Amino acid sequence: MEKRYLFTPGPTPVPPQVLAAGAEPIVHHRGADFREIYASVLGRLKDVFRTEADVLLFTASGSGAMESAAANLCETGDRVAVVSHGSFGERWVDICEQHGLDVHAIRYEWGERPDPDEVGAAVRESGAGVVFCQQSDTSTGVVSDVRALKEAVGDATLVVDAVSSLGAVPLETDEWRIDVVVSGSQKALMAPPGLAMVSVPAHVLERTKPSRSFYFDWRRNKKAQDALDAAFTPAVSIIRSLDVALGLLLEDGLDAAFARHVRLGRAARAGAKAMGLELFSPDDDTAAVVTAIRAPDGVDADELLAHLRDRHGVTLAPGQQHLKGKIFRIGHIGWVDVFDIASALAAVELSLTELGADIERGTAVPAAFEAFESPVAA
Repeated sequence: MEKRYLFTPGPTPVPPQVLAAGAEPIVHHRGADFREIYASVLGRLKDVFRTEADVLLFTASGSGAMESAAANLCETGDRVAVVSHGSFGERWVDICEQHGLDVHAIRYEWGERPDPDEVGAAVRESGAGVVFCQQSDTSTGVVSDVRALKEAVGDATLVVDAVSSLGAVPLETDEWRIDVVVSGSQKALMAPPGLAMVSVPAHVLERTKPSRSFYFDWRRNKKAQDALDAAFTPAVSIIRSLDVALGLLLEDGLDAAFARHVRLGRAARAGAKAMGLELFSPDDDTAAVVTAIRAPDGVDADELLAHLRDRHGVTLAPGQQHLKGKIFRIGHIGWVDVFDIASALAAVELSLTELGADIERGTAVPAAFEAFESPVAA
């Protein structure tokens, strides 16, 4: 059987003990044995979100948590603002428009980091009471300063998409007064796809509108969770896996996870540059989730990815929308270490050489290890 290597920003590699937990016998979701697991997961999620608020758990992808925010915070016709600097900012736009909201899009070039002062001024001018944004947009590798964005938008309710960033980069939900945070299981949390979560503090829940979603109704789900009795049949096996994954993450410590992701990002960028490739994502320590790289002249990025997958069993992520064929992306979240980054870079070097690209050979892996060894400031 051919060995396969996964280096995408989601789904991500999962530790074996997390996979093993998901293979345990199915338990009944109304029984005492599941309630014990459920309570553990909900408590650990609060620790990872850095919040005292309720974290609502849904069987869905991260996009389900995103949609739940639009369905519970707004009524048809409400004016909202969306800060967009990549594919997932545009997903906020699509979700809000499908819910009949009056969307004021604050758009930046893909790859550009939003300016908090500009965003604050645009939100005030729009009159929007709810603002949707990304912390990390994996289509570009940009990580926004959501702390500064919250300060800039003032009393407006800020909803942060942390689907790929939760557990990878700092997010102090309560300390930074972030109103709502949405995330998913399949990224930095090192668990299989299938679970979405959203932190909803009491002051936000009190002013929610009647939900336009039966399944994603925050009040219904909170009432059930308060009794450790999920409102609907949950993905019990994935919840069991997530419990183990969160335990591993918290045992090592979130600060250690943040530092590791910074160092992995450094390694990926250093290796790409050593080959003579041009980065698309920012060349600084904020780019700790995914490294986006421009394909060299004469090489179609999608052709490179197909070659990597079919010839060498290596899966990287493609560019999205207008970046399709122009960039490729190496994820460094989930169960990833520096040897994984070295393997991804070596595979890219080999495949580009096989495709006839003019690159520097034999330099990427040493550069990656050297960059990884540099300490991260406390």
